[in-house]
Amino acid sequence: FVPIENSIEGTVNFTQDALIFDYELLIQREVVLDIEHCLLAAAGTTLSDISVVLSIPVATAQCSAWLRDTLPNADVQAANSTADAARSVGERSVAGEKGLAALAPANAAELYGLAVVARDIADHAGNQTRFVLVSQHGIPQPTGHDKTGIVVFQRADEPGSLISILQEFAARRINLSLLSSRPTKAGGLGDYCFIIYADGHVGDELMADVLRDLHTKQGGVKFLGSYPAAGDQAHTAREHADARWQDADDWVAHLRTQIRD
Repeated sequence: FVPIENSIEGTVNFTQDALIFDYELLIQREVVLDIEHCLLAAAGTTLSDISVVLSIPVATAQCSAWLRDTLPNADVQAANSTADAARSVGERSVAGEKGLAALAPANAAELYGLAVVARDIADHAGNQTRFVLVSQHGIPQPTGHDKTGIVVFQRADEPGSLISILQEFAARRINLSLLSSRPTKAGGLGDYCFIIYADGHVGDELMADVLRDLHTKQGGVKFLGSYPAAGDQAHTAREHADARWQDADDWVAHLRTQIRD
């Protein structure tokens, strides 16, 4: 599982960039977890002892005010993950290094032989992160409560380019759960692609129709996956839109039966 979105910091850019530019992977499922950031260190360590804090950048950003106020002189260093930060602090502390701490969940303390120095230190309450499971192959079957992720590349930076993309979803009453932009890393300033996560599955005719139109009209579309969404209920509006779309499709099919040979 990798993080893609946080309720405080928004999209997790290093994950999104990896999915867009570095790897050909498909999202298989998602989970949303409540996040409680804690400060972990070797047993007996106090706040005044800490000179180095390790964690993933998105976690340190979520605790930036607390770190600034409580540990203003600490050297904040990046780790590959919160687990990696806790593991590193545990190993280096056993080797004799002093003053190390990690921003990580409380359960990492037991795993890596550390103690919790401070609990729940995020700058804002209600901290949640969306994680996705990725794989090289396969699209899960539709469940009726799914999401599809895509990246849309523009043919050119011109007025109305974003609205033309969004209209494809609005016309079919497909809800967007996430919309963000990232530099394409291939052009100059202003050369952006759009990351879109929307309700629906590529196996659904509504979503398939959107993807066809975007693929035809835009500079390129990268498919990130169709997968079961977190939560229990599908959106009622989506179900109604599906029914209306099917009704319209049946109507057109009936009209076509009247074409003369």
